Amino acid sequence: MIKHRMKIAVASDHAGFPLKARMIEEIKKMGHEPLDLGTNSTDPVDYPDYARAVAEALRTGRVERAVLICGSGAGACVAANKFRGIRAATCHDTFSAHQGVEDDGMNVLCLGARVIGPELASELLRTYLNAKCSNLDRHRRRVEKVERFEEEFGAEARVERLTPR
Repeated sequence: MIKHRMKIAVASDHAGFPLKARMIEEIKKMGHEPLDLGTNSTDPVDYPDYARAVAEALRTGRVERAVLICGSGAGACVAANKFRGIRAATCHDTFSAHQGVEDDGMNVLCLGARVIGPELASELLRTYLNAKCSNLDRHRRRVEKVERFEEEFGAEARVERLTPR
């Protein structure tokens, strides 16, 4: 039995849609409350829109953690990490799924539906949701440095674009 019931946002693009239902089912089985932020079919959509929905739910306090699913897990992760306060990681192994929370304060688990199967995804979700932040000084210090990067560079930081404007 869980000690603390959490509200968990779940969102996906079209590639992640089939896995999203399984993740919602697992969240409920664990005694947590899922918040389904879409998409609701396999019709093509853009993963950044769902990363934004997850980020807004976390930033406003509607949820405590989130799961974001796309084909590889990479694109959704990149998009989610553009928002202040979001610490997303693509995890395809259990060590990363708990270590990311314990040491790095990860609040968004990104999964690649075309990379891993539903059984592994369920195991990763359980591992992620059961993990707790360690609050050890060395980990807090490192996360605070990342937060200072957000303050210093914020949304205005630019790197070489994929396609020139």
